[in-house]
Amino acid sequence: MPETSELLYEVEARIATITLNRPDKLNAFTAPMIERWVWALAEAQRDPEVNVVVVTGAGRAFCAGGDVGRMGETTPTPLQHKNELWEKIHQIPKMLDAMDKPVIAMVNGVAVGAGMGMALQCDLRIAAEEARFSTGYVNVGLVPGDGDAFFLPRLVGVAKALELLWTGDFVEAREAERLGIVNKVVPAGDLRQYTYGLARKIADGPQIAIRLTKRVAYQSLRLDIRTHLDLVSSHMAVVRDTEDHREGVRAFKEKRRPKFTGR
Repeated sequence: MPETSELLYEVEARIATITLNRPDKLNAFTAPMIERWVWALAEAQRDPEVNVVVVTGAGRAFCAGGDVGRMGETTPTPLQHKNELWEKIHQIPKMLDAMDKPVIAMVNGVAVGAGMGMALQCDLRIAAEEARFSTGYVNVGLVPGDGDAFFLPRLVGVAKALELLWTGDFVEAREAERLGIVNKVVPAGDLRQYTYGLARKIADGPQIAIRLTKRVAYQSLRLDIRTHLDLVSSHMAVVRDTEDHREGVRAFKEKRRPKFTGR
């Protein structure tokens, strides 16, 4: 297990929390932080006691992306830089792509560049009213390197995504909600309660159905309708044979809330 105080990982009541912990640098990430981030996601996926993951930042920022202050200190070759991205930073979106457990970004403040990309990679985003988003890369002469150009068009459409990517303009929280970049905006004082309330509702739900639903939702973006329906019919056959399904039917007939196993 990679150790660093720059990223904290804890599990409580089937909810894992990943906290980016460089508040003095607006949680701009470092190599040790990325290494532990990848480990934390793998651990959450592996751990049967984790049903939902929440990602957030310490202090007044979610994540300012890469540490621009350190750029230019070394001069890697183009191939070295490509491999640095692919083998290290890109492990996070690749790990998230493989996860079938829900991941929620609790965006407590500014999310810029790769920080915005990291938020976009999560399944849901809950933002404080003070949160602000910017792709940022264009302002330092870079292309979006951490999935922004993949995820943003899927949320807001290609034209709006290109506008944000080409200008690097900041988007305030309420506008981000209107555009579909975030699911919900709440006052800063309510952010934790709302996010963990949502996480708890999902964590207490029928987990096999929830994880298979996540799979089919994302896979539907890559499949034709007949292949999608074929996949769904297989998943439906599986979940109909679960205790959670049987409990859901019993609860419906008895007019009560279902008590799912949480597994």
